Amino acid sequence: MTEKLQYKVFKSKPSFVVVRCVHTSCSWRVRAKKLVESEYWMLTKYEKKHTCPTDFKPVRRRQATSWVVGECVKRKLINPGRVYRPRDVMDDMKRKFGVDISYFVAWRGRECAYDNLRLSTPEQSYKLLPGYLHMLMATNPGSVVNLEVSDGNKFQYLFIAFAASIHGFSYCRPVISIDATHLKGKYRGVLFTAVCHDANQQIFPLAFGVGDSENDASWSWFLGRVKSVFRVNPALVIVSDRHRSINNAVQEVFPQAFHGICKYHLLNNLKTKFRNKTKELEQHYIRTAKTYNLQDFHMLFYTLCSAVPGVKEYLEAVGLDRWMRSHAPSRRYNIMTTNISESLNAVLVKVRELPITAFVNEIRLLCQKWFHERRTKAAGCTTMMSKDIETKLEERKDCAQAMGVICADQYTFDVVDAERNYCVDMALWTCTCRKFQLDQLPCDHVLAVVHTTPYQAYDLCSLYYTREFWHETYRGVISPIPHISSWTIPQQISEFELQPPDVRTVAGRRRKRRLPSIGEELPTPKCSRCKERGHNRATCQNPIALHPSDEAECPGSNLPTR
Repeated sequence: MTEKLQYKVFKSKPSFVVVRCVHTSCSWRVRAKKLVESEYWMLTKYEKKHTCPTDFKPVRRRQATSWVVGECVKRKLINPGRVYRPRDVMDDMKRKFGVDISYFVAWRGRECAYDNLRLSTPEQSYKLLPGYLHMLMATNPGSVVNLEVSDGNKFQYLFIAFAASIHGFSYCRPVISIDATHLKGKYRGVLFTAVCHDANQQIFPLAFGVGDSENDASWSWFLGRVKSVFRVNPALVIVSDRHRSINNAVQEVFPQAFHGICKYHLLNNLKTKFRNKTKELEQHYIRTAKTYNLQDFHMLFYTLCSAVPGVKEYLEAVGLDRWMRSHAPSRRYNIMTTNISESLNAVLVKVRELPITAFVNEIRLLCQKWFHERRTKAAGCTTMMSKDIETKLEERKDCAQAMGVICADQYTFDVVDAERNYCVDMALWTCTCRKFQLDQLPCDHVLAVVHTTPYQAYDLCSLYYTREFWHETYRGVISPIPHISSWTIPQQISEFELQPPDVRTVAGRRRKRRLPSIGEELPTPKCSRCKERGHNRATCQNPIALHPSDEAECPGSNLPTR
């Protein structure tokens, strides 16, 4: 194919094969025979030179099958996040080999390359899963893996929690964000995730689960495994969206935990409910949800209810304590949204198209990479707090220097801000702004007291923000898994054939882009070429204006464009 020539199989038998050029007058040929009791073949004749006419070289090549195309392009598909369309395959085959292939051959070639890189088809991937999970637990002792099957050995549920995550959760704030997102492979399904924040305000993955759909049974199963694996703190807080199955499962599995709602998901619900008051909602709702002070809350909530009639009854029915920081019975540590869960879903957006075993392996690789990078970063930290917290404290110190402090006794202080006064009690670790006690991090007013007294700011921070806890969070190591050829699998597991789940096949191309949530506003794409919105660089058809210096040199630049 590189030389832009074609051949055909002239004779083919189990013991020998003869290949000739497609042109009848050409002398090029290859003959090979199979060695006895061997899988190897030996060339017995090879006429290297082609004698066919040069005009007999059609553009289309018979040898450009989907398998050959897949072998040619598979190196470009190693990164699962790369967008490589069939049209790109067609262009690369034309540029490199001078071969025109159809869109179908390009698509099939890309699928063959995917199967080759993943070592299996979607069906075979389920059969490899039990062996892979066995090797995962063998290389990562202490990890918890649960595989549930239904009748006929069909896949039903999967739960994975790495030993490193189980160890690290004890040094993270007891606030877990849970969410689910759809898988985009042939057999679809749903990915369940449980994550939290580390000391440096970064995503810390706790557990992953795969199920058939987002329903009561699957959420109860996943959260039940989370409860059995991780040590539950009495002050545990779970943050999620308002999915009914999540609410039912949390009440069943974690009846003592406080279940908070993501403020942005609730805002989207409000936008749908009160469509004519969207601007007023966004203006007042966020300020009401974020405020720490109860007096400020009453004023802001009254303003919100006055601007949007009917919203008061709606929010009270939801529960004020579930979405407002000032009313939360447990500390949410400034975690008012499920952004960390949404961010993890965004990282895995392309990985979710892979077959099940390749998908689980990509999750392990991602966690392995994160743990190594953050362990190295934490080890290089020389400050008392994590880097993000140090930056936040420095910003608050700058604001605190402009405040006045009036001492009442050795523990009680009156801090004069530009707008109002705040009372700080160092014995009780409280400030009337309530930011100090809710976030367990010194606020501006406490730092103003520290600036004029012998108190130390680091002594007033929660241990969850310290360098020691940050380093201890990532002490565990997620070990790699050897190639499939090196696996040592017990006979009982190797003989077990896991079958894919039953799915209803829908006509047409499988959807890969998610449907927006109710009230969600999707960002409009911006073209990097013309800087206008509504399209991207690949589809841009706008003429680009010349640079002023180029226009001066080009006398015809003022001519009208068609």
